[in-house]
Amino acid sequence: MRVIIIGGVAAGASAAARLRRLDEKAEIIVLERDPYVSFASCGMPYHIGGTIKDRGILLVQTPQSLAANLALDVRINHEVTAVDRKARRVSVVDRTTGSAFTLDYDWLVICSGAAPILPPIEGLDNPRVHSLRNIPDMDAIIADLDKGAKHGLVIGGSYIGLELVEAFRERGMETVVVEMADRLMPWLDPEMTRILHYHVVEHGAEVRLGTAVKAIRNAARGLAVELSDGSTIETDIVALATGVRPIATLAKEIGLQLGPRGGIAVDARMRTSDPHILAAGDVIETQSIVTGEPVLSMLAGPANRQGRLVADTIHALSTGAELTAAYRGTQGTGIVKVFDMTAGGTGLTETQLKAADRPYRKIHLLPNSRSGYYPGAKPMLMKVLFAPEDGKLLGAQMVGWDGIDKRLDVLAVALRAGMTVYDLEHLELAYAPPYSPAKDAINMAGFIGSNLLRGQLDLWYSEQYPEIAKTGTILDVRTTAEWDRWHIPGAVHIPLQQLRSRIDRLPKGETIHTYCRSGFRSYLASTILRHNGFRSPFLSGGVLVFHACHKTPLALGDGGMPVLSHAEDVLAQRSNARSML
Repeated sequence: MRVIIIGGVAAGASAAARLRRLDEKAEIIVLERDPYVSFASCGMPYHIGGTIKDRGILLVQTPQSLAANLALDVRINHEVTAVDRKARRVSVVDRTTGSAFTLDYDWLVICSGAAPILPPIEGLDNPRVHSLRNIPDMDAIIADLDKGAKHGLVIGGSYIGLELVEAFRERGMETVVVEMADRLMPWLDPEMTRILHYHVVEHGAEVRLGTAVKAIRNAARGLAVELSDGSTIETDIVALATGVRPIATLAKEIGLQLGPRGGIAVDARMRTSDPHILAAGDVIETQSIVTGEPVLSMLAGPANRQGRLVADTIHALSTGAELTAAYRGTQGTGIVKVFDMTAGGTGLTETQLKAADRPYRKIHLLPNSRSGYYPGAKPMLMKVLFAPEDGKLLGAQMVGWDGIDKRLDVLAVALRAGMTVYDLEHLELAYAPPYSPAKDAINMAGFIGSNLLRGQLDLWYSEQYPEIAKTGTILDVRTTAEWDRWHIPGAVHIPLQQLRSRIDRLPKGETIHTYCRSGFRSYLASTILRHNGFRSPFLSGGVLVFHACHKTPLALGDGGMPVLSHAEDVLAQRSNARSML
């Protein structure tokens, strides 16, 4: 049996290695058009920035090591130019020598990956404009930087874009990131990204949002980048990070069925519309576990699992064994390091749920990463989305300085398992002060979400302002010092401790919309008011989320934003409060 795999890296290399472990006799040929077959692509920005010193450590496997350990026939710089599906034959060109030949196959696996999206920018072909997709790209960027680059411009403010911003700043370069959307990290909801914006600025990078690059020209310094706002930035190097699309040209040419997003359509066992051709990785479309709709997933984790499934399917079909393994859908779990902060999400965002016309409820909370009294405790901004009828998890997003990956992984598992906010209440998670509060963030999300669905609390949201002021009174229950520093325009002020004694000053029969710093004090105020006959929703996420949704005097990114989550007023007055941000 001969299996030909087009492409290596995550999906192709995983398929080849797994198939060898299942079948010692199979002839397995991997044809990779680039010079490297297996490398740690996600580590490349950190080598550019100098965090990973040794370039060689990124080269996970070589053709020689794969031949020695797994008896794989790996041919780098070999490109498949055509496929004869009827004859089960591929045409191949050796890109080093130019020679061409054909190979017959019993099974063909397409793992051709994805390529950078190239926007219509004049001058994008300038040799100082770089994408980062493979090792040669990385080497070319470093070669340019080593020529004495002191300024860099990054087009695109998502995963790779911000990783490159960090890499350039680690090298001491002046850096600008230009993002066409109205926020960095457009794959997160808007209120989750403003604090990341501030953090990037505090680390010395300039951020241009809602701005497109129109042209790139040669200049005295190196490059002149013309922007849609009419300004021009001179720079030494431009890095393009505007997303990727599946490399499905060959699949389209040979008549394989494609999905609505341009990737190869596959079933749960990675089979294409041709019974002898399978596909995996960035080039395919899979089903969302939330909506059931086809999605692209440009992530290493799913690609590796899909590669394994390809091998399982080929082995079962070639031996007559039962097909047991199947892909269970994609949920889109992602995480990124942004200087000292971490941001991530799983499932669908509110933006995506609205686009899908899917009903949902949402909560924001600001729990601490560890017990508040333990050194190093940091606030986390957390958003959880769930179904209104049964509380089933639909998505979650988190931003913070500490403990984000731990909670995000728990939420990802919970979503995959079909759990609800009611289930989150009862999760028994590891607790000790250095690792979490006694009521972990996950449990707190469960408490708040469950109370919301049970009707035991009510919420209002920052994006409802200022219209919500027309439906009742906005009540600030923070301290006088906090009120004096800033408050929502049109609000009235009664500190929480004085609310019971001054409750008769509030208009009877009117809805009282409470708010505080993070939501805890306003929740307490809301319960007091409800027990006294008022309808009283409180602001989800408090003023942190409000500042993220509206331009206010404190929403300036100066490090003074009141983001400290706390349960007692005294914490807001601590002299070291800013140092805890």
